[in-house]
This record gives sequence, structure tokens and C-alpha cells, in this order.
Amino acid sequence: MAGSLVAREEGCIFCKIIAGELPSSKVYEDDTCVAFLDVAPIRPGHTLVVPKNHAPSLAKLDPEIGGHLFQTGQNVAAALYGGIGCDGVSVFLADGAAAGQDVFHSHMHLLPRFEGDGLGSAFRADEEKMASREELEGVAEKIKSSFKAT
Repeated sequence: MAGSLVAREEGCIFCKIIAGELPSSKVYEDDTCVAFLDVAPIRPGHTLVVPKNHAPSLAKLDPEIGGHLFQTGQNVAAALYGGIGCDGVSVFLADGAAAGQDVFHSHMHLLPRFEGDGLGSAFRADEEKMASREELEGVAEKIKSSFKAT
């Protein structure tokens, strides 16, 4: 697995947690990722899944490590269901300051959800603001044109 060599960023709080310089309440760890409870949880069990190699954004995260990050997230979600009996799990990854990322070490939030918890979803569609097919196709073309040739 590509995660055996750990790249650090000086001053990164997650790098300090991974190095054991700061405390954490770990729920899972392997050679590539670590999962620990958020110190400012939205709900009890709010867990962060963090690659050990520092990558400030999703685009800069090694694809193999990114795949493992999401596999780890699946396993942690299953443990949340079994361990605290939640009814669902919201998965969130903020990428960039505009998206709400405040620790610039790529990471995924797993938030246990319960029926009637009142959190709702920021991703509910407003049918009055639905995009036309033409608008969607125009945006799709812009995105497709920026993919790098592999």
C-alpha cells in the first residue's frame, strides 16, 4: 500500500495527531489512514478519517490512498451503525476554503445520524431552481474539457 511512507506538513494539526504529538480518540488505524473522533462533534460519534500522508486537497491526494480512505470510511460507517446504533451516516469532505475546509489536510467526516435529529440536508433540491438540460450540458462540457489526459 502506498501509505507506508508518511509525508508531513509542519504545523498541520492532523500531522501532529498522526505523529502522536497531540492526543486523539482513535477508533481505527492502519498503515495508510487513521480515524478518530472530532473534538468539536456535531453529534456523538462524529469521526474524521484522515490519510497519514499529508495532502492539502482531494486533487493532491494520491489516488491509491484516496481509494483506501473511502474504503476505511465504509468500515468506520459500519462500525458506527453497530457501535452506537445510528440510523444513518452522512459523509462529508470539504475541499478548499470556499467549501468550508478549515484543516488543510484532506479528510472525510462521518456523522452518525438519527431519525428526527433535526440536521436535515444541505443537498435537497429546490424544484423551482432546477437547471435546464442546456445549462447542465454547458457545465458538463466545461468540466470534461479540464480533465488531464492520462
